[in-house]
Amino acid sequence: MSELQELIQKLCPDGVEYKKLGDKQVSIMQRGTSLTKNNSTEGAYPVISGGRVPAFYCDKFNREGETITVAGSGAGAGYVQYWNESIFVCDAFSIKGCENVSTKYLYYCLTNVQDKIYATKKGGGVPHVHISSIENFLIPIPHPAIQEEIVKILDRFADYAAELQAELQAELQARKEQYEYYRNKLLMFDKIGGGDTQSVTWLKMSEIGTFIRGKRFVRTDIVSNGVPCIHYGDMYTYYGLYATQSKGRLRSELASKMRYAQKNDVVIVAAGENKEDIGVGLAWLGDEPAAVHDACFIFRSDLYPQYVSHYLRSNYYHKQIVKYVSEGKICSISAKGLGNAIIPIPAHEEQVRIATLLNNFDALVGDLTKGIPAEMVAVQEQYEYYRNKLLSFPRIQISA
Repeated sequence: MSELQELIQKLCPDGVEYKKLGDKQVSIMQRGTSLTKNNSTEGAYPVISGGRVPAFYCDKFNREGETITVAGSGAGAGYVQYWNESIFVCDAFSIKGCENVSTKYLYYCLTNVQDKIYATKKGGGVPHVHISSIENFLIPIPHPAIQEEIVKILDRFADYAAELQAELQAELQARKEQYEYYRNKLLMFDKIGGGDTQSVTWLKMSEIGTFIRGKRFVRTDIVSNGVPCIHYGDMYTYYGLYATQSKGRLRSELASKMRYAQKNDVVIVAAGENKEDIGVGLAWLGDEPAAVHDACFIFRSDLYPQYVSHYLRSNYYHKQIVKYVSEGKICSISAKGLGNAIIPIPAHEEQVRIATLLNNFDALVGDLTKGIPAEMVAVQEQYEYYRNKLLSFPRIQISA
């Protein structure tokens, strides 16, 4: 039997009393004090308002020690946080446990009903959560020793989840850096003093292939049925190094006006919000031609297409083209600018070998990128399950 079970068996074998959160024997609930950035002085104390992060920092505080805050308004209204430092509560309200009620225990009780707190939001344009919204919530109040043990257990679980997330993120970052290192090394040959330089020539991309600008279409032209199409925005958010299927399809009546990427062409994005992202490419391996947006170029050559798409993500390539990018509200590059980039051209078999190695690295990073959120969701669900179990007690009624 665990220590918690022993305490429950000893101190409350028949259940515990449930009391209203706003009961004077349970908590002290206080509204915040109005404060704006303009009428305050910058300092070290977080100002808690309507969001999930401090609105700003000021030089004074109105709460100290352990404090629970509940965001008062806006999209984050109702969000519950725990603090163990001096803070200034503004467009929010605070909760502190009374003598025999642990503030941290109350915090866990409230996060256990976070969705119910969100459901109390009132107001049209700007939703609000007030003290009156949640003060009648019933909270199980076991013996202080039981509260303390529950807090210890949930703290350990929270620490474990945070450590796991940090480890997974560190592993992902290490794999990304490893992938980028080998990609740059494999694609530089004698430029960095390594690799087999035999049969490697260096030519401008304009000397080895041709650039064809796509034709304009808009998002509303994309439908469920039609011809495959590649929109420039999806080059940043959807596609990877290669694709056999397009995300969307273009209205058939526009088909005759378009320009198409054929199988083994490389689509290169030529416009974007910042110059660092421009120039990445997608090897089109689909059997059907794909209509290409006019913010992209179709690069057609005899090179192995996946070798090219990997090269278009290398540091050496981006250092070359960045000087040809026109900056403005939308950054862009011309076919001439892209064509000036020099590309190493080994034998076809070597292009395939390099692309295959880098594809394997990319797949590993992709698996980690997908797996980390899934694993974190599983840990969070497990945590919420046990938190709910720990905070569920048989209820006893206390006669008045």
